[in-house]
Amino acid sequence: MTFGREIDEVPAFELIARYLEAGGNFLDTADVYSAGRSEEIVGKAIEHCRADVVLATKVRFPMGNGPNDQGLSRKHLIQGLEASLRRLNTDYIDLYQVHGWDAHAPLEETLSALSALVRQGKVRYIGASNFAGWQLVKALSISESRGFEKFVSVQLQYSLVERSIEYEIVPACQEIGIGIIPWGPLGQGFLSGKYRRDQLPPEGSRLATAEPDWEEHWSRRATEVNWHILDAVQSIAGETGRSASQVALNWLLHQPAVSAVSVGARSTAQLDENLGAVGWELTEEQLGRLDVVSRPRRMYPYPNRL
Repeated sequence: MTFGREIDEVPAFELIARYLEAGGNFLDTADVYSAGRSEEIVGKAIEHCRADVVLATKVRFPMGNGPNDQGLSRKHLIQGLEASLRRLNTDYIDLYQVHGWDAHAPLEETLSALSALVRQGKVRYIGASNFAGWQLVKALSISESRGFEKFVSVQLQYSLVERSIEYEIVPACQEIGIGIIPWGPLGQGFLSGKYRRDQLPPEGSRLATAEPDWEEHWSRRATEVNWHILDAVQSIAGETGRSASQVALNWLLHQPAVSAVSVGARSTAQLDENLGAVGWELTEEQLGRLDVVSRPRRMYPYPNRL
């Protein structure tokens, strides 16, 4: 998401090369990231190894000022895909995702258009992002009844400080077989441990620059509950000899239906630290402590396990 905005082309190439060298193969971008510049950078970075990469991008948000320059209508989906293919310098997308719900486009039209793109060979699989549980289930029902392609994944905000998807969406994904790709796995940096109770977020950090209505605004992160979660993460980091970020990411990799965790490193050093979240295991006792301290409050009619 930061490519072309906070990270220039050369350091972005270095990040992708380091990730691929470490054994990674899944890269996720979107047309709206840096007004398409992110896709251009990713396309250049993988032109020598395109077949080895699972390439994902998204469509939904405005890419121009016209009424058809956004949304999930057939016109914008086809127009958006063709533009993404050009920017990514490829003839197919492995995972094409709708970036959010569009109340103005009939879901049947959206799914029909996506299915046509799969049949044409321009898209391999389709996914969603930022959908509610009922929206996912409705999409699956339409796909089954009409013979359309089914969503195989959904991207959602998910971390130790944001577990609300466990009320509806995680059970829905488990029931219908959809993989979850968490974004914001470190709570926009909160779980890295670089923030302090008695201090405002560092100038220029994601939490310092977040708008009041954004999910990651400081007022939503710097709560007493979240500080207790961070205390538990840092305590376990000390026990394991790992960083707070690695503990938080390792916990997320243990959660039901999670297929891959989307990280957004700004440097190769940060990427290497995030990659250190794999190759070892939290104990059942440590997982239990993290679960208890971060568990969403019980709300009717959801089960007691929450």
